[in-house]
Amino acid sequence: MPQTVMVAFSGGLDTTYCVVWLREQGWTVHTCTVQTGGFDADELRRIETRARALGVAAHHTLDARAELFDEYLRYLIFANALRGDVYPLSVSAERIAQAQRCARQAVAVGAAALAHGSTGAGNDQVRFDVGFRVFAPGLEILTPVRDQALTREAEVAYLAARGVHVPPRTAVYSVNRGLWGTTIGGAETHRSDGVLPESAWVLTPPPDRRPTAPEDIVIRFERGVPAGLDGRTLDPVTLIETLNERAGRHGVGRGVHVGDTILGIKGRVAFEAPAAVTLIAAHRELEKLVLSRHQLLWKRTLGDLYGAFLHEARFFDPLMRDIEAFLASSQRLVIGDVTVRLFQGQATVLGATSPYSLLGTRARYGETSALWTGAEAAAFSRIYGLADELHAQAAAAAGE
Repeated sequence: MPQTVMVAFSGGLDTTYCVVWLREQGWTVHTCTVQTGGFDADELRRIETRARALGVAAHHTLDARAELFDEYLRYLIFANALRGDVYPLSVSAERIAQAQRCARQAVAVGAAALAHGSTGAGNDQVRFDVGFRVFAPGLEILTPVRDQALTREAEVAYLAARGVHVPPRTAVYSVNRGLWGTTIGGAETHRSDGVLPESAWVLTPPPDRRPTAPEDIVIRFERGVPAGLDGRTLDPVTLIETLNERAGRHGVGRGVHVGDTILGIKGRVAFEAPAAVTLIAAHRELEKLVLSRHQLLWKRTLGDLYGAFLHEARFFDPLMRDIEAFLASSQRLVIGDVTVRLFQGQATVLGATSPYSLLGTRARYGETSALWTGAEAAAFSRIYGLADELHAQAAAAAGE
């Protein structure tokens, strides 16, 4: 009797190849599409139709958007996590969430194996492998594209010979769309100076199709969690989806990131993350208003480490739970409203308010203070610079 394999299925070129090839090898194939924000209802139906047309025994559609935010994205916001100071880790968290749900679904149907369509040159292969082994230990992991070292052209030719058509865009670019943004790889991203054509972008229009007037929005945060937009209380998933549309309309969140991959080589990827870029900018400004300088310093250090571990498939290291506890504690007073202007590709923070603001009204920087006298300020400056003065005297005595 054929054994069952669960394929993490997006409907794209690589996972389509996996389904066709595994069926030819005699496997009973189930497909699992995990909704992490990248598909609307019509697209989910098209993916299921595609899977069934490929001859799968069953297709499973699972919605993981709420848990994606609760377990992963909230901490990326708390951390203000930007890889290389630009890339908001659009895919990293989603792959772990997808691996988790696919693995549990595989166990539920009694599958003997799990499969994914990652290549042998990217980060996703490690994220899926690690997630599969954590959540479905003992199941075999099958990776036809990686094992056969296939090019996208070879996959297209293989499928075409079997009457399976792949949309041209899918054949040229690897597009991964989700709640926290979209990544685009292929063609121009393989060169250090390649520039994507306008036709390659997914969420954001070209400059000549963007609004000609700025749009100001107000984002409400409750303990660091985005909780409202323009006076309306929204759950985080709905707020992020709304921001992706509104900020994306202005071209906010486009970028190209060059960085180190898990495997040690350099990688380059284009991304569109309107909501993520906007929220991190707003959240960071609110934190500046309510957190101490030492909190901000250590948050930057630990936040960068958290983002790096998540990106590099180290999410299950116990250190991550410790950092999450620190990040959550730091958000106790991160409550307030942030006004952001969306215009011509930029999300510009205009200002923030909070009942816990440390920007006091009794002391104005560069002007006057009711908290100390001029004499006290002079004494502070004298003592503050004393160590430097003594060092300079010692250096002069030594002839330096």
